[in-house]
Amino acid sequence: MTSPPILDVKGLKKHYPIHGGLWGSTIGHVYAVDGVSFSVTKGETLSLVGESGCGKTTVGKTILRLTEPTGGEVLVDGNRIDNLPVSELRPLRKRMQVVFQDPFSSLNPRLKVREIIAEPMLNFGMAKSASEMTDRVAATLDKVRLPRDAMRRYPHEFSGGQRQRIGIARALGTDPDLIICDEPVSALDVSVKAQVVNLMSDLQQELGLALLFISHDMAIVEHMTHRVAVMYLGKIVEISDRRSLFADPKHPYTQALLSAVPVPDPTVKRSRIILKGDVPSPIRPPPGCRFHTRCPYVFDRCRTEEPLLREVAPGQLAACHLHDTAASKAA
Repeated sequence: MTSPPILDVKGLKKHYPIHGGLWGSTIGHVYAVDGVSFSVTKGETLSLVGESGCGKTTVGKTILRLTEPTGGEVLVDGNRIDNLPVSELRPLRKRMQVVFQDPFSSLNPRLKVREIIAEPMLNFGMAKSASEMTDRVAATLDKVRLPRDAMRRYPHEFSGGQRQRIGIARALGTDPDLIICDEPVSALDVSVKAQVVNLMSDLQQELGLALLFISHDMAIVEHMTHRVAVMYLGKIVEISDRRSLFADPKHPYTQALLSAVPVPDPTVKRSRIILKGDVPSPIRPPPGCRFHTRCPYVFDRCRTEEPLLREVAPGQLAACHLHDTAASKAA
């Protein structure tokens, strides 16, 4: 029996208005996120992957209400939070934290590490005295494997990987149930990436965290995730468990993404799928399947009818008309 989801996203939309003309009226929209649905359970990592500009980061910000959703629902433990007033939303923020992409700009250079990690704890009244706060900060530094004397130093005194550990410690300070990780290792060196990813995996197992891991690095995703959701131009085109997706991707876009992942063994030959053209503008997304302008298997139905995200194999959902055609031929 599967546990109920901590996070449940249903038809999430974020459309940014475009203003123009003499009076600054709305002349269009950027369809950054356009009907995204998924869930994350306790102790699970769901990776959200896709090209730059596909809407991954916007999904994370909208879930956290750092930007307000245009439509859809966001539920935490079955309770909607997308329409809550700020006063009622604030206590729930303790349960949802974020690790940002750039450890060089996400930490206040004027604050010492103790103040950086203690700030969210202070916001939620998690310590009754300065000594108790110091103990909590020290314990959090232990979790991310940094020395306790780090709390007396400033962010500029640390390397990029150490700064990201400080960012992770800040997120852990409120004892969250869910952490949204927005490209948390993309700004780090390769050797440091592995250390930070392994740390996050260990913390998840120790603390039972739910992670929404936003990334474009498929090699990192394959190492640490349980399930993968693939985004293209504001929509999810495939959701699958990790093993099935990397062994047998069902959507042509996922197949192209995986074919571009470097293989360390030079004797292994892999056929590359080279997509033609550029990603269409999110201001005027193409009708039908949004991938049809670049898909090597496109046919007439793809240009007019939007495919639904549905189960095409056990544990694998894909939004592609090819599977309807294959099913009808099999029948």
